[in-house]
Amino acid sequence: MRNCNLVIVGGGPAGLAAAIAAREKGIEDILIVERDERLGGILNQCIHNGFGLHTFQEELTGPEYAYRFICQVRDMGIPYLTETMVLDISPDKVVTIMNRTEGIVEIQAKAIILAMGCRERPRGALNIPGYRPMGIYSAGTAQRLANVDGYLPGKEVVILGSGDIGLIMARRMTLEGAKVKVVAELMPYSGGLKRNIVQCLEDFGIPLKLRHTVIDIKGKQRLEGVILAEVDEKGKPIPGTEEEYTCDTLLLSCGLIPENELSKSMGICMNPVTNGPVVDESLESNLSGVFACGNVLHVHDLVDFVSEEAKCAGENAAAYIRGELKGRGKKEIKIEAKGGIRYTVPAMIEPNRMRDKMKVRFRVGNVYRNCYIGVYFGEQRIIRRKKQIAIPGEMEEVTIEKAKLEEYGNVDTIRISLETV
Repeated sequence: MRNCNLVIVGGGPAGLAAAIAAREKGIEDILIVERDERLGGILNQCIHNGFGLHTFQEELTGPEYAYRFICQVRDMGIPYLTETMVLDISPDKVVTIMNRTEGIVEIQAKAIILAMGCRERPRGALNIPGYRPMGIYSAGTAQRLANVDGYLPGKEVVILGSGDIGLIMARRMTLEGAKVKVVAELMPYSGGLKRNIVQCLEDFGIPLKLRHTVIDIKGKQRLEGVILAEVDEKGKPIPGTEEEYTCDTLLLSCGLIPENELSKSMGICMNPVTNGPVVDESLESNLSGVFACGNVLHVHDLVDFVSEEAKCAGENAAAYIRGELKGRGKKEIKIEAKGGIRYTVPAMIEPNRMRDKMKVRFRVGNVYRNCYIGVYFGEQRIIRRKKQIAIPGEMEEVTIEKAKLEEYGNVDTIRISLETV
């Protein structure tokens, strides 16, 4: 059994930023555990630009953004293990890891930061009928094949789902010489950022069909084509709207799921909406000394926000290790998501532990135009902010001030709601 002050599970953008923040706060004994062969996480295959505008005030590719954090980790001498799997984490913070050189090792940690990221929703969860021929990939797998391994998955492509990875892969496949025939989206709105819709579809003349889905797959050995159909408000295909597209490749970009098998097995309370841990203002879970940040907590739209959130987790984990993070009191204020808002992170606030200012991030569940974001302390409205448009693909945020909270005294709940009037 080894001992370690801070174990960080995941060496992607969240894990790297959390480690740097903890070291800057004076924590020396840190270990980053990464299952891939190199640090950087999913950014290593995201060779498009658009990263770092908030963090570095310049536009970087994914590998460039990750490299800046990797250099900081190396310069600070923070230890890390690659090609190492975390097999189990016990409720008393014993981390069981395994790799080729050391075998199975147990590490007793004082604090743990969960930064495992997320994975793509598989085809099996989509209930697409038809055979299982070659040529069907998740968008992330196709991205790795094209950007890391140097293989073009196919030449005639249909994409199901308009998440950001799917939109970016529509452009990437086109630039590599493939013909992207259509992007189909089940919902009446795209799940991606507006800038990606413009830069990846409209600029290349790729059609986006909303309220459409794949209802059949042609081909037994190799994909030969797919049939799309329009769907009604309940998501069921409308007879007579079928269209057949010949293609040799189908990319699935149908959502991301936080990687929380370890979190669930160790007894962390989970949010059924985000599929991530329920955390407080310190990003601490219901288990003392276990923090979560990045896409394992909730799926982000910008990696800059991941880094910002991870820095907060690293600083709070450092405070916990030094004994400076106050214990939870009886006065815990719940944050309620109302109206069209699906969830909030954090889910509660401990006033005596919060900073002077705290960001609450959330997503809406539909497209809303000319709406207002309202923040209420109890029944008293504190913030009312006009939004021309709020969409599910872009994360929103509000700032809660500690002084304002103390000014109103006995607040039981904070309500964040989307209002159309």
